[in-house]
Amino acid sequence: MKKLTLFVFTLYTHLFFAQQTVTGTVYDSNGSPLPGVNIIEKGTQNGSTTDFDGKYTIEVVSDATLVYTYIGFETQEIAVNSQSSINVTLVSGSQLDEIILVGSRALPRSNTTTSLPIDVLPAKELTATGQITFDKALQYKIPSFNTVQTPVNDATSLLDPYEIRNMGPSRTLILINGKRKNLSALLYTQTSPGRGETGADISVIPTDAIKRVEILRDGASAQYGSDAIAGVMNIILKDSPDEGTAILRTGITSEGDGETIGISINNGSTIGDNKGFFNYTLDFSKVNLANRPGTVDTLGESVDFEANINDVQNFLNQYPDALNINGSPETSSAKFLVNGGYDINENIQIYMNAAYVYKKANSFANFRTPYWRTLDDFPYLQDFFPNGPNREYIGYLPTFEGNLNDYNGTIGFKTQKNGWNYDVSYTTGGNSQEYTVNNSQNGNSVFAPSFDDANNNGIPDPGENFIPIELYRENSPISFDPGGTKFRHSVGNIDIAKALSDYVSIGFGAEFRTETFEILEGDLASYDGGGADSFAGNRPENSGKFNRYNFGGYFDLSADITKDFLVNGTIRVEDYSDFGEAFVWKLSSRYKFLDDRLTLRASVSTGFRAPTLHQIYTQRTQFSFVAGQGIQVGGFINNVSPQARILGIPRLDAEESTNITAGLGVKINKNINFTVDYYNIQVDDRIVLSTEIGPTTQGNTALDQILQDNNLSDLSFFVNAIDTRTSGIDVVANYRNIAIANGNLGISLSGNYTFQNERDGNVKNPSLVQQAGQSVVNDTQEALFFTSRPEFKAILGANYNIGKFNFALNNTLFGPTKFRNQGLQDLEDLVGGNPADSDGGSDLGVEFMTKVVTDLAINFEATDKLSVIFNVNNIFDVLPEWEFKSLTPTGDAVLNDPDATKTAFNLVTFNGRYEQMSYDGFHFSQLGTLFNLSLNYKL
Repeated sequence: MKKLTLFVFTLYTHLFFAQQTVTGTVYDSNGSPLPGVNIIEKGTQNGSTTDFDGKYTIEVVSDATLVYTYIGFETQEIAVNSQSSINVTLVSGSQLDEIILVGSRALPRSNTTTSLPIDVLPAKELTATGQITFDKALQYKIPSFNTVQTPVNDATSLLDPYEIRNMGPSRTLILINGKRKNLSALLYTQTSPGRGETGADISVIPTDAIKRVEILRDGASAQYGSDAIAGVMNIILKDSPDEGTAILRTGITSEGDGETIGISINNGSTIGDNKGFFNYTLDFSKVNLANRPGTVDTLGESVDFEANINDVQNFLNQYPDALNINGSPETSSAKFLVNGGYDINENIQIYMNAAYVYKKANSFANFRTPYWRTLDDFPYLQDFFPNGPNREYIGYLPTFEGNLNDYNGTIGFKTQKNGWNYDVSYTTGGNSQEYTVNNSQNGNSVFAPSFDDANNNGIPDPGENFIPIELYRENSPISFDPGGTKFRHSVGNIDIAKALSDYVSIGFGAEFRTETFEILEGDLASYDGGGADSFAGNRPENSGKFNRYNFGGYFDLSADITKDFLVNGTIRVEDYSDFGEAFVWKLSSRYKFLDDRLTLRASVSTGFRAPTLHQIYTQRTQFSFVAGQGIQVGGFINNVSPQARILGIPRLDAEESTNITAGLGVKINKNINFTVDYYNIQVDDRIVLSTEIGPTTQGNTALDQILQDNNLSDLSFFVNAIDTRTSGIDVVANYRNIAIANGNLGISLSGNYTFQNERDGNVKNPSLVQQAGQSVVNDTQEALFFTSRPEFKAILGANYNIGKFNFALNNTLFGPTKFRNQGLQDLEDLVGGNPADSDGGSDLGVEFMTKVVTDLAINFEATDKLSVIFNVNNIFDVLPEWEFKSLTPTGDAVLNDPDATKTAFNLVTFNGRYEQMSYDGFHFSQLGTLFNLSLNYKL
């Protein structure tokens, strides 16, 4: 701790130099001013941008060198030499070597000189996708990025899990203007991709507020701390004070549903005689429900619900989809964001950004059919839900309504003194999700004492008897408040960097972070006796507020050994209040050949990911579909509970990782370039949400007792259960400025291929689970971890500019994904075999076939200020398709028997309710062709 204190003390020990003001105008070769040119003081983070008239102002030291960069123009470097005015003419030519802010904690570098694989996406490439949210736009621009809407909604309708390189959302760190974004309050517990994960909610970020996105595809825990095992996404906000847009969007699917309407305004202004700026964005949108239910199977329903087959058939004859609503939920959102900065004096600049988002999602549970919730068992339902054509009882559809609030804000200042660059900031952020369940009921028999108030005075009198009354069933409410969750953090950062010479720069800094996770208690009826049908509330004993803090420090050294040979090294130490310390490091290098036409780069690093507070403290009752058994009620216990101690479940520790990357970049000429990068990621002690652990055959263990005492079918929990290895290759290629007719064509091809994504070694089971002959990781879990994202993905895009038109054609290839759905093991009884001979593994797998989704965008510049963009996403109405794959001789026998195959189909689709995507998920979120139209007006 003394060393850490000494390290922090050195952050405050430097003196300052005076600076001078440089002004000027940047022109193109035709003498026209260029707005948006980047001007950077070489060797520092100090920079500026030209305004609409090409003018700029920057404070620099008298012997500085200014670097001028702009897309499509040659970069220029000009020595100041005490000049106060410098006008520059940029010559059209090579692609911009954009200044990259992510990847190094010393000083920023251009994209071609960095030693790491980094994708840079300008805002216009995101908006050109026509996708409604930022995360879905990335899905169709970055091959290693995947996100899929889950087939089962409820709380998950508020966040779709995303990941880079198949590593889960919690292993990608999200930054906004270089500062850590808060996590979502949602812990993802569905049996679908992303199970057991949480991450920052990037869907809440308004796309129109984004200037560009930098995605570092490499482990970066040494630079940025926890969560950066797979990479870092840095979202750079718009900072123009003069340019603005007003956008009106509307859209609809080819099925006539999923209507969208949205309006967005982005604008800015200068502050105080051009000493500062602010840029703001307001975004309001609504997306209606898009429903894609399947056709439900009569026999499967009869077996699962032990119902009379004639009753089932009569209902399904009238309602073939069993009145299920399955697809994309209705959502409404309001997003507000502001970004700003102000020059206090020649040496100090303050900056800030803040955002607030409100989002509401309305989704549905599975329809409770009249043979599932019967009048024989629940006679009062006739009065509760007279939903039929003649007001007869035909079942009911519980709703799930979620309200999300997400906010983040940063304030800080930058200064440069004595050649040292200082950046001091404070960041706060939070996310809350509160739920309402409507159109449901508590059907449990729970009694409370009362008395026969014969005297009608509300006071027990002699002769009056105490009698129990039933709280729920016919006395149940139909609307419930099940509670919710909240997360917030506060982060303080001090970052210091200096160019010690033209060849060596250093950076060091510290971060202090506090986190608070809160589980909000539901109302009594939502959890009592089992709770509301479809979504039980948070019990008092499972609710509460939990927090922790951590302190971290890093040191970064970047050295140009020669003008072509770069070496960069970083070390970091973190100290957490709840599990101890972590020490990680990173070493990267780059070597350029042939006049910078060929670049070799590589890195090796260690990393860590701290268990989230969600994973440590969440505990609740969980409703889930169990193949062949319908909806079951399981228990989800946390690692610090008495139950966990009884079962011998260890407390969670941090994941540790080793990340190796090696790449090649080739720049054939100013228009043709490509990069190839190999990666290999080893993660030890990976945190997983266990499979459902059921009762033992003996029936007399501590596990059995906990299940019996709490009336649960099973238990699940978090545990550091497995080591994993992931390897693959990323390819990015571009060919620009191809002259065709009177226009220019650009072609890009990018792809990701996964060589290896698998468990390394045996599962680390707690002893009681091992003794019960069970495992915390089964075939279903392994498939969700390793094969439920595309094995390969490629994006082929073409962009053609001619006159006032721009045409963009994008083809996204989604490779196969493989699932081992629950219920696809021990199938011997379907084909006359002996279940006792089963090894417990899956007999069948589900594989989603390779598909190509084609998107078209047409942009027409009607006037200097008005443009019209028409998008047709998924032109050819490509939908997910899957098929069974046999894994054992029993699987062969099942596929050779049509009746057995039909039963297996019912197991993975909940009797056909989820026939398009299966109950566990699929590989891309498409509900048909989507038509979008937007009107963009420059303010």
